Amino acid sequence: MSGLRVGVLAYPGCFASEVFGVPDLLTMATHVGGPDGVSYEVTVMSPRSRVAASGGTTLGVRPVREVDVLVVPGFELGPGLDVDARLRPLAPEVAAIRAHAAAGNAVVSICAGAFLLAEAGLLRGRRATTAWLLAPELARRCPDTEVRAERLVVTDGGVTTTAAFSAMYDFALALIREHSGARVARATARVALVDDARSSQSPYVDPRLLPQPGAAFSRGVMRWLDQNLAAPYDLAALARTFNVSTRTLLRRFAGETGRSPLAYLQSSRVRRARHLLETTDRTVAGIAAAVGYRDSGTFAALFARHTGRRPQDYRATFRDERRKSVFAAVDICGH
Repeated sequence: MSGLRVGVLAYPGCFASEVFGVPDLLTMATHVGGPDGVSYEVTVMSPRSRVAASGGTTLGVRPVREVDVLVVPGFELGPGLDVDARLRPLAPEVAAIRAHAAAGNAVVSICAGAFLLAEAGLLRGRRATTAWLLAPELARRCPDTEVRAERLVVTDGGVTTTAAFSAMYDFALALIREHSGARVARATARVALVDDARSSQSPYVDPRLLPQPGAAFSRGVMRWLDQNLAAPYDLAALARTFNVSTRTLLRRFAGETGRSPLAYLQSSRVRRARHLLETTDRTVAGIAAAVGYRDSGTFAALFARHTGRRPQDYRATFRDERRKSVFAAVDICGH
């Protein structure tokens, strides 16, 4: 049985679940692969002798050593938190990440762990991702990094970054697929009840939680568009509503938000359609009409471009009533 050495870099305040999530799935893969398969030797390590993870959970750690793959978990980073203040005490971890990469070994970040990779200089000139909620901040801090906010996992030149929390399983399954083969990866996903067919985090994005760009003018335009989602888009009429020329409207809106009024309207329509798909029994054609599209095919194509899923597939995955049915089944089984 051949082996792959995987190290998880624990540090103060890291998410404990992200420290153990990858090792646990790799352990399952070792069992699924059997005696002739690949074994995954996983070590939780740190440049510190003691580490307290999120919630004060004390972790048993070993000294940093050379491994084939170094996994850097994420940490709590909500809106308004000072990233620099959070990273400043982690200089020993950043140095360990930099040294590991310099030795030519693979480095992987989970969620906000991407900020530690950026601090170590590993994202410069590379493509990367992180949790969709944190992607704008990563892009702001790393202007020379192509942040792919829609992607679950991005690998570029030996450096892998992932989206939030559960994307650690998408990475782990990709690692298992690479070293143990598709059969073992698929069987491991089935045993663990992990989705092995995801390709995008776009369906999970809630734009209401993202920082809203724009000054008073663009916010007024966005508010008007939100209140008139079903109305046909008429740039000239919109400009008259705000007593400006179409050229001025486009210039000011783009200057304040970085996109056009039509692009904003489309994303707002998709957001409303997502809500209707999740919470109502209305047909796709009815929902399309409710958000301004007479042609349901045009609407479906736009929806898929924004979310990575056709409306019917989105409903099947995110429908509230189906979620409730799952929870009810769990309750029944529990009793």
